[in-house]
Amino acid sequence: MLLSGSDILVKTLIEQGCDTVFGYPGGQILNVYDSLYQYQNEINHVLTAHEQGAAHAADGYARTTGKVGVVISTSGPGATNLVTGIATAYLDSIPMVAICGNVPTTQIGTDSFQEIDITGVTLPITKHNYFVGDVSELADTIREAFQLAKSGRPGPVLIDIPKDVQIAECEYEPQPPVRKNESFAAKDVRIAEAAEIINLAKRPFLYFGGGVIAADAADEVLALAEKIDAPIGCSLMGLSGIPTDHPRFLGMQGMHGHYASSMSMHHADVILSLGVRFNDRVTGNRMKFAAGARIVHIDVDGSELNKTINSVCSLRGDVKLTLQKLLPLLKAGRKPEWMARVQAFRSEEEGFLDHREGLTPRRAILTLNKHLGANTAVCTDVGQHQMWAAQSLYFQNARRFASSGGLGTMGYGFGAAIGAAYGTGERSVLVTGDGSFGMNLNELATAVRYNIPVVVIIMNNGVLGMVRQWQTLFYDKHYSNSVLERKTDFAAFARAFGADGEAVTTPEELDMALARAFETEGPYIIDCKIDKDEFVLPMLPPGGSMDDIITKLEVEG
Repeated sequence: MLLSGSDILVKTLIEQGCDTVFGYPGGQILNVYDSLYQYQNEINHVLTAHEQGAAHAADGYARTTGKVGVVISTSGPGATNLVTGIATAYLDSIPMVAICGNVPTTQIGTDSFQEIDITGVTLPITKHNYFVGDVSELADTIREAFQLAKSGRPGPVLIDIPKDVQIAECEYEPQPPVRKNESFAAKDVRIAEAAEIINLAKRPFLYFGGGVIAADAADEVLALAEKIDAPIGCSLMGLSGIPTDHPRFLGMQGMHGHYASSMSMHHADVILSLGVRFNDRVTGNRMKFAAGARIVHIDVDGSELNKTINSVCSLRGDVKLTLQKLLPLLKAGRKPEWMARVQAFRSEEEGFLDHREGLTPRRAILTLNKHLGANTAVCTDVGQHQMWAAQSLYFQNARRFASSGGLGTMGYGFGAAIGAAYGTGERSVLVTGDGSFGMNLNELATAVRYNIPVVVIIMNNGVLGMVRQWQTLFYDKHYSNSVLERKTDFAAFARAFGADGEAVTTPEELDMALARAFETEGPYIIDCKIDKDEFVLPMLPPGGSMDDIITKLEVEG
């Protein structure tokens, strides 16, 4: 059938199973929006308050569904407003397709109104990007973008479509949805080498990240841990990958990770790293990181192998398929001395936990846990609240935690929570801070307009908490521009936008507020008042090793 480029775009999105897109219209994408109007019964469009919020919504949708998230913008500032969202997805390996309009091909390179070389701008933060100069290439470009976004190590792909290409016509032939490229296991010789190393381990530790979630490899990870009698820890991106209450799971590892998880990794003799990278938040001082351990690293992306930490055995391949071939080669056995030591780390950690009365950050998150359903997605912004959430949230199902790990994007959370609500079809939760919320509170207008059930918990301490924590510890308490001194009444703000909201100062008030919030049809804001000098602990000081971990601190003045 003969269709315009804009119709071909929308039809191909529908063809690829895309049911929801997020975006914001503008001059050079209006033809696409006209087509979205024509096909509105087949594909849903969510109009956000800002293009960055739309990009984060597409990201949250993708994280909670495993599907490709789609965001649409116009040229110029519309396209550049997507950049932070694209970079966030790139650093966390999230499948996304970003579609931008551009000026007609005859005006490219003339610095015409709202022209920008968005493919050049985003080249370092996409798996690939495309400039479509001919309408006959459009449908196949979209299909290729979807395939690339979800194959191997997932990531964002951008498509730049000039306006005349949107207007031009050509024949469109529908095709089945593309499948991701066939996954492959690591080479048999590498798997055999890994098995030899693991079979000699006396103190094995399993460390996994978002790659396990992407590969749907939780069952294999648990089977591996059971067979070799190993504890399990994860990165921030790995949270929700296995149930939080699993007896072998020690929680998040790293700078602000669980003490037992970090110390078990530090004292292991073999570390099995599964779909995860060794960034600075994990390793601390790389020269001292896990000095007594032999590292076996499995990752679908070969560029991550030996990138920052050298492994004795590096396996490039899909985590699930590789573990399936590895498991039969491993000897089953118990390691009572090692597990007793791990239990001792757990007991030490229990002594470090914050058991104070009152509305402490940990108590706030534990109170939230009481109201979460098995399928409730929790999103965060970035800062102290993010770490408190990562430390204390309980998850039963995978893909129920969305947070900016690699880029650390303040302002990520509200858009992600909106996308998560659409992706799961259920209520989502945003845990944020008053600093981060100031970067995305405009998206409350989106949540109200579409009556999206999002519960927003603002950990309100009146400061940029993580910045202040560092200034307290390492900058002689020079609180340069980290005290917000804002007078925002978040409950009144919520009502001004057409939502419900309230402020709480005790755990009991928070518990009742959450009950009301989870019964409310649309968005609900809870202003949770906490002290400005609350710290995230444990903490690995910058440049330190696990021997330097801070577990308890009292701040004076």
